[in-house]
Amino acid sequence: MDIKTKLYQMFILGTDGDCYKNALKNGLGGMIFFSKDIHTPGQFKQLISDIKQVSIITPFLSIDQEGGRVERTENIHNGKKYLSAKYAYEKGEEFLLNQTKEIACELKSYGINMNFAPCIDVNTNPDNPIIGERAFSNNAEDVITGEKIVSQTYRENGIIPCVKHFPGHGDANADSHLTLPQINLPLGEMEKIHIKPFASCAANIETVMVAHLHCTCFEKDVIPTSLSKNAISYLRNILGFKGVAISDDMIMKGVAKFGPVDACEMGIRAGLNMFIYRDSKPETVNIIETLAKKAQTDNELKENIEKSYEKIIELKEKFIL
Repeated sequence: MDIKTKLYQMFILGTDGDCYKNALKNGLGGMIFFSKDIHTPGQFKQLISDIKQVSIITPFLSIDQEGGRVERTENIHNGKKYLSAKYAYEKGEEFLLNQTKEIACELKSYGINMNFAPCIDVNTNPDNPIIGERAFSNNAEDVITGEKIVSQTYRENGIIPCVKHFPGHGDANADSHLTLPQINLPLGEMEKIHIKPFASCAANIETVMVAHLHCTCFEKDVIPTSLSKNAISYLRNILGFKGVAISDDMIMKGVAKFGPVDACEMGIRAGLNMFIYRDSKPETVNIIETLAKKAQTDNELKENIEKSYEKIIELKEKFIL
């Protein structure tokens, strides 16, 4: 497997732009689906079947299906809605488990194998514009309980869980889709509240989504945790995470100012294993091609790509993809 194919494995792309078909033939690691991709159950199953047929390595077939306002299959539910994490948790552990099993079985029926859930942010800021009811609670212990139920239920039903958004988006007062929020809390306070749910599951969870947040406890300079060697090293070396670290969507404004190629290069050097792009336009695929050329002569970059590839393939083998 050449270095370019291994680098393609590090990317999860959306359907916008249509370049994903060629990317899959080059070894693309995964696809992410949104409401606009899902019109009927039959159409969605066919889309996933077509994607599998052109892939040289079985991709992660992923979605954000949390319930509540983040529910990508809403177009085919005929008005039925899953409850968000907060309201599902408030109805009790049995309700949460049963709803999660229902989500997992639905996703599995289409061919989805990865869900970017549960959201394990501790929603401590009532003015938080992006988390709110997506969090189980504003209490870390409740979030830990919710995470265990949801992650294990997905795992048992053949869906790879992904906890998010490390190191915790709950205290933010801005939306990282629109800007780079700053979390100006000391590490001790972050550990007591926001990092606590990640610390609880780090040794066992398969994937972690790393947020576009500037956490001053990790970086004095304005660098998002998604591109921060300090933050990702902490996740691995202090919390003991051995799985696949995935960026939040790289189209988001929270990371845009670094430039697409430079941002991905920073992420690879920092220890990220995969990058999400909600599109597959020519300029997105060009990022992969440009970095592949650079990796031919850059040993550090090449070595990090090799390590990420090994982690990705190990996870795919574990879930028999």
